[in-house]
Amino acid sequence: MTKTALLALGCPEFPVQTSTAIYLAYKLQKHGITPVFAGNKSALLLVKVADPKRHYCNGKMMNLDMTIGALSTRNIDFDFCFVFVHSDSGIAYLASIHALSKGKMVAIVFGKCAEELTEQCKNICEHVLAAPVIHNPLPLKELIDGVSTWLHV
Repeated sequence: MTKTALLALGCPEFPVQTSTAIYLAYKLQKHGITPVFAGNKSALLLVKVADPKRHYCNGKMMNLDMTIGALSTRNIDFDFCFVFVHSDSGIAYLASIHALSKGKMVAIVFGKCAEELTEQCKNICEHVLAAPVIHNPLPLKELIDGVSTWLHV
C-alpha cells in the first residue's frame, strides 16, 4: 500500500512556503510517498501554477478545512503530516491535525515569528523544522534534506 503525506499549507503570505512545499513533495516522491496538498484556494493555485505538468504535486489537492473535516470523520488519514506554520492560525491547524491524525507529525516553521512559533510547536509535536526565513528557501531545504534519516522512509 502506498504511503501518503499531507502537506498542510498556510495562507501564502510568505514566498518561501510554495517552493519549500514543492521541494518537500519531490523528496517524498523519491521515497515512494504520495504527497497530498491541502490549503486555501490561493495556496493551492500557487502550487498548481508553479508545477503545471504535475511533476512534483501529482497527488491530490484538497481544501484545508475539508481535509480537517475528513480527518475528523475518519474518512481519510495520512502516514505523515507536514504542517506549514507561520502564524497563530498555523499553530491551530497543527494542533487540530495532530489530534485527528495517526500520522507522524512534522511542523515546518518559518516567517518573522519563527522562534516564538517553534516553541509552541514543540509543545504539540515531536518533529519541528524551523528557520526564520521569508524569501530564501535554502535553510528549510537543508532541514528537509535531513528528514529521511529520522522519518524512517
